[in-house]
Amino acid sequence: MASHANSDDGNGRLRDSMISFLKAKTAPMVKSIRSRSQDARRNRKDDHSDSCPPPISMTTTPSAVASSEEQPTATTLVVPNLLGTTISDIAPPTRRIAEKSSMADGTVPLLLREGVKMTKISPGKQRSYVFKLDPDQGQIIWQSKKLRIIPIENIKELRFSSDARYYRQQFQLAQDYEDRWITIIYILNGAYKTLHLISSTKDVFCMWHITLRKLYAIRQELMTGLGNEEIRRAIWEKQYWTASDESSDQKLRFDEVEKLCRRLNVNTSTEELKRLFKQADTKCQSFLNFSDFQRFVKLLKARPDITLLYRKLCYSNDGQFDFSVFEHFLRDTQKSTLSRPELLELFTHYAQKSDGSPDISPPHSPSSLEGPASPPARLLSPPLSTSPPSDTVLSQSLTAPIDVSLDYISHKLSASSQSPRPVMSLDGFTSFLLSSDNSAFIERQGKVCHDMTHPLSEYLISSSHNTYLIGHQLVGSSTIEGYIRALLHSCRSVEIDVYDGDSEPMIFHGKTFTSKVPVREVCEAIAKYAFVTSPYPVIISAEIHCSVLQQEMMVEVMRDVFQDALISAPVEGRPTLEVLPSPEHLKGKVLLKAKNLYVSENESIRTKEVTIDTESSSTETSTDSDVVQDIRDERITLRVLERDAINEVKDELKKARSLFDRVRSGHSRNLSGVAALAVPTVTSMATSEPPARPELRDVSKVKMSFAVASLLVYTVGVKCRGINKKEHYAPEHMFSLSEKTANKVMKQGMVDLIKHNRTHLVRIYPKGLRVNSSNYLPHRYWAAGAQLVAINWQTFDLGYMINHAMFQRNGRAGYVLKPLALRIHDKELLSRHTQHSLDIVVISAQQLPRPKDSLGHEIMDKSTVDPYVEVSIHVPDWPHASYHSSSSSTTPSPSSTGSTGRLLSRRTNSVKNNGFNPVWQEVLSLPFDCVGDMFDLIFVRFAVRRDGDNDEEPIAVYCVSLGSLAMGYRHLPLHDTQLSQYLFSTLFVMCAIN
Repeated sequence: MASHANSDDGNGRLRDSMISFLKAKTAPMVKSIRSRSQDARRNRKDDHSDSCPPPISMTTTPSAVASSEEQPTATTLVVPNLLGTTISDIAPPTRRIAEKSSMADGTVPLLLREGVKMTKISPGKQRSYVFKLDPDQGQIIWQSKKLRIIPIENIKELRFSSDARYYRQQFQLAQDYEDRWITIIYILNGAYKTLHLISSTKDVFCMWHITLRKLYAIRQELMTGLGNEEIRRAIWEKQYWTASDESSDQKLRFDEVEKLCRRLNVNTSTEELKRLFKQADTKCQSFLNFSDFQRFVKLLKARPDITLLYRKLCYSNDGQFDFSVFEHFLRDTQKSTLSRPELLELFTHYAQKSDGSPDISPPHSPSSLEGPASPPARLLSPPLSTSPPSDTVLSQSLTAPIDVSLDYISHKLSASSQSPRPVMSLDGFTSFLLSSDNSAFIERQGKVCHDMTHPLSEYLISSSHNTYLIGHQLVGSSTIEGYIRALLHSCRSVEIDVYDGDSEPMIFHGKTFTSKVPVREVCEAIAKYAFVTSPYPVIISAEIHCSVLQQEMMVEVMRDVFQDALISAPVEGRPTLEVLPSPEHLKGKVLLKAKNLYVSENESIRTKEVTIDTESSSTETSTDSDVVQDIRDERITLRVLERDAINEVKDELKKARSLFDRVRSGHSRNLSGVAALAVPTVTSMATSEPPARPELRDVSKVKMSFAVASLLVYTVGVKCRGINKKEHYAPEHMFSLSEKTANKVMKQGMVDLIKHNRTHLVRIYPKGLRVNSSNYLPHRYWAAGAQLVAINWQTFDLGYMINHAMFQRNGRAGYVLKPLALRIHDKELLSRHTQHSLDIVVISAQQLPRPKDSLGHEIMDKSTVDPYVEVSIHVPDWPHASYHSSSSSTTPSPSSTGSTGRLLSRRTNSVKNNGFNPVWQEVLSLPFDCVGDMFDLIFVRFAVRRDGDNDEEPIAVYCVSLGSLAMGYRHLPLHDTQLSQYLFSTLFVMCAIN
């Protein structure tokens, strides 16, 4: 008994010690989280009724929750359910996780693994199902009529409690359900889906809340490029080990291994598989335990392509891959510009030192300067952009050299002459090639690296068209979801089309059968999600079709919702604006852009020489009226060629001036039908006069509220009167051009448009005939300097892919600094026309994904995969200039016309029946031309396809701006056609530009 008591005392002391240790470790984090929670509660108007009990131990049941009082509560979640946000309040990024994979380490509560009943909410019905969370497969699973799954990597957003209030209200359910409500937004079979659940208890809700966010955070971390190789490998091993162990006895027999290989598209004979199986089965047990399985996988994933490269590099150095070989490889092949100390730091991270070898790593830096455990991703090839250093504010962690002198390195290297030198093994070299230190994407992801202090007109701005629609242009649904999705993907310009509602202004697509959504709900969604992914300003592009009364209601809503974030200024007495403000100056601000009738209509009175017609993006559809509109557009030219037409314009001008003088003299009451135009001409913020007094205007003819005009400060919509020296626009004046009109302008005066766009904002939007919400190719209009090139974000086509690739740059800020040639007045730079060749060696691919059915299950048929790779380069329209060498002493002026954009594709041969590790080793050369060194506006698309399925969607894709594509040997992270990254699929290539 005494012994037993002593044992209990010992266990108690051990338990107390462990508790003290955990408290000490978690105290700083808890304090930080609680502090942020208090800040969040002060800043948010919502009463967080969704607070959870303390986080649940991953091995306890709900009844044990109450005892965990020392843990932070769920009210510490500062940022709700947001894609692309930092979710470190729930789960630290994976680079900080000590375990290889928390998913593989069983951190999911047993209750969620075995399944718990929850109520599934859908239109018109509520049903209870048992929902399971499988951490090994990374899936949410439930059984209805069929087995349903949601892969964690397919989840786009998680919303809990009050963050999902919009849906609860749509279903007209009581508020009592709110604190147990879960909404999961995901993609399946190429379409957005939504799952709404109500937990049976608050404890169950909190288990799902915490655990699901943690798993989601891990997957999202892995889906932002390469890196985290150990975690990625651990997840892969656990996922496929669990799926292959059909008998659940922790043993894999040969038939189970054979099925696994078939699932992985491994093209290996049975005899070869048996040989690998025996080689991995070191104890000759006729089965593989988990350690044996890891050994088998390593044999299966052997990379002969990397082995060949490794031996080639070592050949001239007595077979040793030491620092000199590494430095030579990075300088000559990878085109690295890192300093020698930086290269040494990188080498020592991946190299292995033999016993007795000296430590030649740099002296230990202060902890305040240390980064994460793995070195920062600094292996960046020089960008092809011509932007000068002053236009790029690179993070110090990317550019600051390590404080180590070359003498120190030489001393250490010479001191090691009598002992083994550190060398990089094949495994180390492979790890380096697969790491974020060897990323194919030049810019460090997540870091704003462009100078954000230039005027707004000098940036390309991520923009959305008809943001409220999530489907068809004629019969789709209007919803806040479009705004949330766009803003979370760093879109910085969204669109609203406002019409009169029964009691409040509504947003929908006019003259169509689309549904309606209140302005207030849209503004609340914008306010909540505007600055989650990016802190830089959001521009609301408004087409206002409602009455003056409801215009004022709209403004009242905006002022109430956005508060101090909303840019506004009095109509009278505005200061002179010489240049547009910068994104940095407007951080956290919301700007309204709408057509100011007090400017546009009086400009029409001032001159009839309207040279370009601009359509309304909200009402342009393929109806009969639009056919008439198209015919009318075709008849409009950009210059008046006939003398009688010129005389007619002059006559009309005289009449207009006479009319305008009469109006200003106070005779507007006698002018039927023109009273709405009796307002002063506003050409700039400096010359703005007070609008005409209400008593001088027929109230029934008023079309625009002064309240709306007060919100038009830096983005004042005007009608395009032409782009030439005769026409003057104030810096804040901007106009919108339809795709069709923009094409005309570019064809007849592309350089004029480029000049205009250096100082003014221009918005481009898709033509109305795109009723299926397809997209144009935005880089065509970026090449003309247009900043806001609006995209249908609900359609995952090539145009969307190019837009996505562009705005992955600059830390996904939604603002990308234009190429230098589009920003500065340099005729020589804009005339520099060069010819190049992009040479791609397509080497191999790794674990291409299997196709899935409509429910998300892998299709396990016996069909073979014969993959090939297609590489295409997309070159935009350039201002035409005859080719000349960059060293030429003469510089021809660029032509005002644009050249036709080009698409050039090349493909490899197909590899028969191998989707696991196909090897091509083929060179593809794609010639292209470039003007003004604007490589950032040329896009390269890699598509892996199945032979014989040319018309179907590719297996996997990767799209990148040529200016952001690193040269040398790179692994490209492959994505599906909705641009969600596959966890384990890569394409190994070697890139060079000649």
